Amino acid sequence: MTLIKSISGIRGTIGGKPGANLTPIDIVECTAGYGLWIKKRSAQPKVVVGRDGRITGKIVSELAINTLLSMGIDVVNLDLSTTPTVEIAVTQENASGGIIFTASHNPKQWNALKFLNAKGEFISAQDGEEILNYISEKQLDFANVDELGTLTSDNSYIEKHIDMILDLPYVNIPAIQSKSFTVVVDCINSTGAISVPPLLERLGCTVHLINEEITGIFAHNPEPRPEHLLELSQKVVELNADVGISIDPDVDRLAFVSEDGSMFGEEYTLVAVADSILGKKKGNTVSNLSSTRALADVTSKHGGQYKASAVGEVNVVNAMKETNAVIGGEGNGGVILPDLHFGRDALAGIALMLDLLAESNSSMSQLKAGYPSYTIVKDKIELTPAIDVDYLLTKIAEVYSDEKLNTTDGLKIDFEEGWIHMRKSNTEPIIRVYSEASTTDKAKSLAEGIKNEIDKILQ
Repeated sequence: MTLIKSISGIRGTIGGKPGANLTPIDIVECTAGYGLWIKKRSAQPKVVVGRDGRITGKIVSELAINTLLSMGIDVVNLDLSTTPTVEIAVTQENASGGIIFTASHNPKQWNALKFLNAKGEFISAQDGEEILNYISEKQLDFANVDELGTLTSDNSYIEKHIDMILDLPYVNIPAIQSKSFTVVVDCINSTGAISVPPLLERLGCTVHLINEEITGIFAHNPEPRPEHLLELSQKVVELNADVGISIDPDVDRLAFVSEDGSMFGEEYTLVAVADSILGKKKGNTVSNLSSTRALADVTSKHGGQYKASAVGEVNVVNAMKETNAVIGGEGNGGVILPDLHFGRDALAGIALMLDLLAESNSSMSQLKAGYPSYTIVKDKIELTPAIDVDYLLTKIAEVYSDEKLNTTDGLKIDFEEGWIHMRKSNTEPIIRVYSEASTTDKAKSLAEGIKNEIDKILQ
């Protein structure tokens, strides 16, 4: 069982003892810490909340909502919603912040509270530290009976979110509608079932759903990775569909399946969407250090500059603002479009991909074949108390000092034939070792070379 109180929020497994798992006591305590942070910044505090379809979503959200009300904070409850929808609603409501109750791609026993600032963006590391200090130092304070917050329910924001996407100048609605695409959607038993179909229907698509019942009992591992999308792939072929869509439970990550059942690849979600945007609006792009080199290639093709950020959505967003990027995101299928909002948004990604598919008059497999071909291999090294990660990465950097090195987040080594990125995990006692090259064998070879050097250093 696990509880992780971090600078971005609180997440953990349900049940067990307070302080070691995600229990009602931990939920109330951490919500109160966030509430205090909100009250110090707003004379009339208001927080927007929403949840994914998890089994424990209603329990967790009601505990948090009533905590906020008890602190004198008004709450706008979107109830079943998506992460990007809550982010948009924060700014539309002129709220002081927001909380999303979701453990993203984690299994059903997990849940989490993800904290947003008044911009509808994930809080900064500094803000997160402030909240953690309030919690640890027991600085929590609640309102008297005459100063309690008020609760408002609003289930209109998914429709408003879709309206905003379809108003984007990058989405050619008539072109998409003229194609009458047949689309299969794996809703993974969560809120994709109430957000993706209405978007697709307004774009003139014929929609087939699998795993559409919102139970929180996920039909498969909810992370939209190839090994989890076999049912979707089979259904695309069976129905002679144009595209398959997979999202995660809170609808901020996105992966596609091509018309022949092959995986388009979550790494290439952002690559294709960036190609679509850059074709209409010149500019720069950002992804994190562990994302495919193909984005840099596509950006260069369009005359823009590419920047790699540290891993984490907050870091990507900060780099996008610094470089005035027109599109960015993460290689895990996260698309961030600043003209909409600074958050990963699978709904926006879907609309932009269908626009590209329609305007290029291509199939999904033809689109994929037109991009540089890379393969990422994800490996890890188990950590022991005796291993000094900083020392280890410093020694590895010395070995590869003739190559292009980036120490923004761990160590990334860029070779002519590919790259290696090593960083200490924030959630597990491991060093993540990601490598990319033109083939799986070459990527594995790069990783093995690094691991051999690590073995020498540790001897």
